[in-house]
Amino acid sequence: MFILILGAPGSGKGTQGKILAERLGLPKITTGDLLRAAMKDGTPLGLDAKKYYDEGKLVPDSIILGMIKEQLDRPEAKTGAILDGFPRTAAQAELVDRTLAQRGQRLNHILLLDVTEDELVRRMSARSQVEGRSDDAPEAIANRLQIYQRDTAPLIAHYTQRGIVHRVPGTGTVDQIAGEIKRIIGR
Repeated sequence: MFILILGAPGSGKGTQGKILAERLGLPKITTGDLLRAAMKDGTPLGLDAKKYYDEGKLVPDSIILGMIKEQLDRPEAKTGAILDGFPRTAAQAELVDRTLAQRGQRLNHILLLDVTEDELVRRMSARSQVEGRSDDAPEAIANRLQIYQRDTAPLIAHYTQRGIVHRVPGTGTVDQIAGEIKRIIGR
């Protein structure tokens, strides 16, 4: 089972993706985690990505696409994976669809975490103080939300046509949201 968790920055994709991956025994593929590890390790990819990341800009597809394909090709992702934060653009969605189709697979569910913009800003500001993430600085937050609306929100319409988008209220306790996701996907 392949599940994409969509939502604006700060909507809880990482938290819910982790819970879902553990419950289903599937790998969680998170571009943010992959990029942060590459930046921390100082890899060439990480250094390239850092200049975009620090400004809250989307890292270009050319940097991301190979990493994701590599993750999907791992043995533990043969029967499914939880995709967190990817695809974010139409070009990335086409790559995921094409990569899975080559294996006779497809995305089964898109979980859209619905959270108000005020709540998103509050969460990312609080996270910035705890984790010190450069992409949670006030200017970067505004930029990330603008980019989400421009580039990622249109994916919702793309996937809605396929009848696999499920809107999940992204407020409430972590357990309440996880319970709603479990109800939606049936496991």
